[in-house]
Order: sequence, then C-alpha cells, then structure tokens
Amino acid sequence: MSDDPDVDLEARLEETAAFQPPEQFVEQANVSDPDIYEEFEANWPACWEGAADLLDWDEPYDQVLDDSNPPFFEWFTGGQLNASYNALDRHLDERGDEAAIEWIGEPTDEANRTYTYAELHREVNEFAAGLRDLGVEADDVVTLYMPMVPELPIAMLACARIGAPHSVVFAGFSADALATRMNAADSEYLITCDGYYRRGDALEHKAKADDGLAGVEHDVETVVVDRLGDAYDHPTGEHDHAYADLVAANEGTTVEPVSRDAEDMLFLMYTSGTTGEPKGVKHTTGGYLSWVTWTSQAVLDIEPEDTYWCSADIGWITGHSYIVYGPLSLGTTSVMYEGTPDFPEKDRLWEIVDAYDCTQLYTAPTAIRAFMKWGSEYPAAHDLSSLRLLGTVGEPINPRAWKWYYKHIGDEDCPVVDTWWQTETGGMMVTTLPGVGEMKPGSAGPPLPGLDVRIVDVNGDPVEEGRAGYLTVNRPWPGMLRTLYDNDERFVSEYWSEYSDTDSDDPDDWVYFPEDGAKIDEDGYITVLGRVDDVLNVSGHRLGTMEIESAIVGVPGVAEAAVVGGHHDVKGEAVYAYVITEDGYDPDEPLRENIIDTVEDAIGPIARPEAVVFTPELPKTRSGKIMRRLLEDIANGEALGDTSTLRNPDIVDDIAASVGDD
Repeated sequence: MSDDPDVDLEARLEETAAFQPPEQFVEQANVSDPDIYEEFEANWPACWEGAADLLDWDEPYDQVLDDSNPPFFEWFTGGQLNASYNALDRHLDERGDEAAIEWIGEPTDEANRTYTYAELHREVNEFAAGLRDLGVEADDVVTLYMPMVPELPIAMLACARIGAPHSVVFAGFSADALATRMNAADSEYLITCDGYYRRGDALEHKAKADDGLAGVEHDVETVVVDRLGDAYDHPTGEHDHAYADLVAANEGTTVEPVSRDAEDMLFLMYTSGTTGEPKGVKHTTGGYLSWVTWTSQAVLDIEPEDTYWCSADIGWITGHSYIVYGPLSLGTTSVMYEGTPDFPEKDRLWEIVDAYDCTQLYTAPTAIRAFMKWGSEYPAAHDLSSLRLLGTVGEPINPRAWKWYYKHIGDEDCPVVDTWWQTETGGMMVTTLPGVGEMKPGSAGPPLPGLDVRIVDVNGDPVEEGRAGYLTVNRPWPGMLRTLYDNDERFVSEYWSEYSDTDSDDPDDWVYFPEDGAKIDEDGYITVLGRVDDVLNVSGHRLGTMEIESAIVGVPGVAEAAVVGGHHDVKGEAVYAYVITEDGYDPDEPLRENIIDTVEDAIGPIARPEAVVFTPELPKTRSGKIMRRLLEDIANGEALGDTSTLRNPDIVDDIAASVGDD
C-alpha cells in the first residue's frame, strides 16, 4: 500500500473493470427501473408511445409504426405537430423567464448572451416572419452556413415554425462543399454571417459564403447575421438581406406554428459518402423529435431546472439533437460555446462549468484526451461539483481516458454515458442508462430499451463473445432517417442491402447496417471498434481493417489505431498500421514488436503489418472520422489529397515525414 492516496486511487481505478452508478444519482434519475428493457421488449412497438407523449401534438397519431413498406418505415402516422412549438411555446407559462440558451462567445465575456424562453420565442417569431417576407414557404429547403452563434438555433427554429426544412452546413466546410449541398437540395435561401471569432481572432465568413454561391446553379436570397460589427465590413450583394433588418421590420410579430405531419421533413443533413458524393440524410418531425427528446431525458437525465452543456458544434447532428431539439423540447437551459477549449487558457471549459453551474457535460473523447495531456491541474482549479452526469460522443473512448474523465471531472460521483450513434440514427442507440446499468470503461454498453442491435459475421450470423464482427440494427426505431434526399435507391443500397432480403415485404427481413465494427461481451455490452469501410486483399486473402485494428488496440499502451493497405510488389497489398500510444508509454521498438506479434497471434501471419507507424494523432474530419484515404496516400508515397475537411490538417505532413524517416 502506498503512502500517497492519489497513487492508491489511480491503482484502484486501473484495476476496476466496471463501475456502479452512484446511489444519489439513481435516487433522482429520470429512468431507474431495470425492468424497462423487458417492458419495452414485451410492448414493442407501442413502447414508443412514451416518447411521443413527451411532445405536444396538434393532431393525435393513429398508428405508432407503419412497417408495410420496408425499409421505408413511418412513425406516428396521422399525427401532426410543430417542432418550434414543442421547443418554445409550450414552455412559456412555466419557463418563460428562465434561460433557454446561455451563449458564451469570444473574445471576452462581454459578448455573452442569455436568451430566456420568452426572448427566444420572440426572436424566433420575428425571424420566421422575416423569412416569409423573403418568400420562404413550407417545404422550401433553407441552408444555414453559420458558426456557433445564437442566430443559428434561432434560424433553425424559425424554419421549423413555418414548415421549411433546414439544411445546416458546418461553418468549417469549404465554399465548394456549400455549393454542392445547396445544389443537391435545390435550396434557394441561405442564412450566413459576416464572420466569427476563433482564439480571439476575427475570421471572415461572408466571402467564403459568396464563393460558394458562385457555384450554385440558381438564384439565392441570402440573409447575413452581423457578428463582427466594425471588425469586418463585409460585401453586400443584390440578393443580400441583413438579419437585423428582417427582425426589426417584424418586431412583436407572432407567427402561428405550421402544423406538420409526423412524416414531414424537419431537416436535411448532408454527411460524407463512400462514393465521394455527400448523402442528404432526411429526418422527419414526429419520429426524430420524439427520439431526441426521450433519449435526452432517459440517457442525459435532463430536467428543466438543469444547465446542460453539449460541447459539440450545431453544424453536426450531435448539436442538432442534443443542443437544440432534445434539450429545448424538455424546457431546460442549453449552453452554447463559440470558442475552443484551450483559449484563452487550457482551463476554459472548467471555467465555464464553474461559472454556470453546469449539471451535465457531453463532449468528445478527442477533447478528453487533450484534457489529459494538458494535465489534471486545470480542472482541479475549478469547482465542478455542480456536474451530475458526464457523456462522450463521436468516437469510441479508451478505458484510460474514460477513467480520467470519471475521476478528474466527475470526482467519481457522476455516471459516464459513452454513446454510439450516427447522423442517420438521429440520436443515441447504444449506451448505458445512467440510473440503471453499470458502466464498463471502453464499452458503450447495451442497446437502448426497445432496440435490437446484434453483432454478426460476414454471413449475418452472431459472433462469439469477444470476437470482432459487424454492428447491425434489426428493427426500426423512431429517430431513424427516412431516406436519402431525392435518392431512395441509394438509401436502400447504402444501408439495407448488406444483410437484408431486399426482395421481401416482411419487415423482419430488413437489417440496417451502419458500417461499424464491434464486439459484444457476456453481459450484452457492445464495444464499438470503428468503421469497416475497408477490406484489404493481402496475397489473395481478404482482411477486414476493423479486425486488425481491434487486435492492435488490445495491446497495452495502445490508445488508438488505424489500418490501411499499401501497394506491395509481391502481396498486392500490405498492412500499414498507424498507432497512437497512451500517455506513459514510449513509441519504441519493443511496443512495435508487441503489436506485430499480437496481430499475428490474433489473425495469422498473413495479417502481419508491413509497417507500424507511431503518431501523436490520426487525420480526422471534424466529426471524428479517420480519413484513411490520406493514410493510404502516405503508405503508397502518393500526393496527398484534399485535407480541407480535417480538423488537424498539419498532422498529415507530420505522419508522412515520420514514414519517410522510418
């Protein structure tokens, strides 16, 4: 036994494989009955009436699920509602004077804004009226190309109010990406801004938006939010309209929310596709809104009195579901932050949690690994005792990072929900219910109640416990995408063709395949291993990158790995492994040999890596996807492709230089 209590604590955490939720959390949790899994199973699909009951409906639905035309499933058919009304109007009597959005901007706290529900309702109505003045009607797709400013959720809710689907394009995307998405959606309206702040610097945005509009094949009316004021005198074109003028012209105007069919489109979100052409994921009003509201309540344990913070960008589905629609539908206070976690200092996030008494924090493993690297002294300098729950999203979290988060941010008093889901699922799919199940660091957990998620082999048969396989969803759920915009055929081929009997009219024969690999343990807990887009052909043997990566990350000292194929004169393709080490482990030759030996033992000599390249980071998009294409370019010594969508473009050159040195 050590004399240092911190050393003893670290040792105990390292040895612990599962953690029980704190008793005080369970006592107050929104969901704490372990029988919920059996009850949902016995009452499926009627179990989802409870999710629908969290919303206010203009017209009641007459059927929970219409599965007569798989895979085009429909939820809460016949029902009518409005998403803006559910996020705003229905809270005014009890929550009108309470904060709906706490917006924290740069470069100083003077920029911060608090919107009560009454204030947010007023500005959403005024802007909705302004959109109608521009000619926006129900079913017109409105594109939003904006950073994390409060006018972004205002615009989303204003579009929803008048029945116009919105299509948010992440502000970090290029002008070409904007043009591609606007052309694909035939969108004739754009809402953007002059610029925004990042690390204290004012960044222009309007010029990039204008460059994108030059590639749009039709006329576009553009609304411009003035974020920078005198810091940037942005160009004004013939079809440009000032956001402030539209709102001022409609001061005090109330717009009656347009009643939408449950299956009417709420929004489009374009996500990357394996063919290079972005996919327009279509989410509808009734199923999506009920799903994100229910998961916000059941998994994130949100109550109206909370100050809840999801640190994602609204340009991604996480921000749609768990900054805007889920939290506001529950009437809580949702925090929005414009800046980065390390500006002006590395304690910025903890400063915000302390100042605003945040009750939940939902962030990405990438951020947590950065916090670990910076040091525990930064969170230790702030009072984080207001936190009740922690969550992770975007990619799998390794056990070491999980335990650091649990100890240094949650003080071992906060359950951690490690959530797997994707743009297409609309909301969380695999995770623990924090008031019910134990937590296993590194494992997301079981499927949520009412879901049928299985791990199968290439033939669709269940894999053995602990073996890598393919994650599949074997029946529909309310938050699911309905189709790909204007491309039903691609919807079927991309998501349903791998394990489904596509000639069958029986919904039980249709299986959703999200192209993620996973393994399952004896308790039904699922560990997600990452994308399985790639299959290598080594000397005529087909090897899944996911299985090789799974073997590598099982090596002590390995935090993350990505495997790609490189050209080989004899084998055709050879295995190249890019590896991130855990803190405290040296990227040395013994570790490299251990990785190679482990892969040979787990899969066979045919899978032996040609090279193991150690790197501090992997090239990832801003949504957390590893850009294996760039790693292939490096392995093959080819010119690097476009890196504009990466959140860490400099790392590509660093990896290439490392390979050259080896």
